[in-house]
Amino acid sequence: MTATIDAGSVLRFPVGVRLQHDRARDQWVLLAPERVVELDDIAHAVLTHIDGRSDVEAIVAALATEYGADAGEIYSDVLELFAGLLEKRMLAFAPQMS
Repeated sequence: MTATIDAGSVLRFPVGVRLQHDRARDQWVLLAPERVVELDDIAHAVLTHIDGRSDVEAIVAALATEYGADAGEIYSDVLELFAGLLEKRMLAFAPQMS
């Protein structure tokens, strides 16, 4: 069973996964044990907002403000990126705070 990502979902990097600038590639990557995911500028911009506290809606709003873009246009792209990284286990849902 796979959880669904929605506006209220809060994501985090799993233990062992980190956002890092790879000097050899001269680009940002998600680094995990024995895995590397190369990021384009857009993916990097989105993933800098992953902090384990901000929900998808807050991330989209921050990106819309930061880049002067329509939040509605950004939302589906952000969900698609997050879904792909969840599938690869490069992102995880943050524990819900009660």
